[in-house]
Amino acid sequence: MATAHSELWRKRLNVPAYRIMEAARYARTSNQTIRNWEKIRGNSSVVTGRDDREALSYLQLIEVGVVAAMRQSGVKLDTIRDARKYLSAEFNSPFPFAQYRFKTDGKTLFMDYDQIVEADKDKLLNVTEQGQLAWNQILSGLLQEFEYDTQIGTVLRWRVAGVDSPVLIDPRIAFGSPHVSGIPTWVLRDRWKSGEGIGDIADDYDISNDLVTAALRFERIEVDPDRPHKWIH
Repeated sequence: MATAHSELWRKRLNVPAYRIMEAARYARTSNQTIRNWEKIRGNSSVVTGRDDREALSYLQLIEVGVVAAMRQSGVKLDTIRDARKYLSAEFNSPFPFAQYRFKTDGKTLFMDYDQIVEADKDKLLNVTEQGQLAWNQILSGLLQEFEYDTQIGTVLRWRVAGVDSPVLIDPRIAFGSPHVSGIPTWVLRDRWKSGEGIGDIADDYDISNDLVTAALRFERIEVDPDRPHKWIH
């Protein structure tokens, strides 16, 4: 039974499930920016392309999120495109940005070398210099929003509202919807919109008021602290 369940969520990794407007909101970018990333330039794109009317799969969503984080860290698009092209070819990876941990200094992308072979934890592979090795002394992991499962080899948790937020996207939970403690944020949003208070919602799902509030904020609802039952937006 556990094996069958495992196979179900694994299949969802490649199933179109996220509208482009959702992906843009989660990645804190725009629909048009994602479409631009999907365009092939110089025999390579920044993220995997798709039909314009087709939704994004989980792996495509993660690639968009990782690229957005790279761009916010100051990495140039040409650098990202070159890195993706190299990784795709060298490691036969269709979604390299969803499958490998990255670090960046704002100019160059680095991948932990011990993902490929057993190696010193401080050694990194410079993926924008055709695999040249570099030593990591001062680089910190800027892509901490993405939690990689080393056994699966894929991002399985995205802290989609930031590293300090409890809102996660995990393909194994809530069918990949953003959630807090396993409860989709849209479910809590709809309960709030129906007129219920934070405390009542929290009691029903046996979670803290803070988790409900975090979910509502992710759903772009601001709660008046003096009137917790009032829907502002």
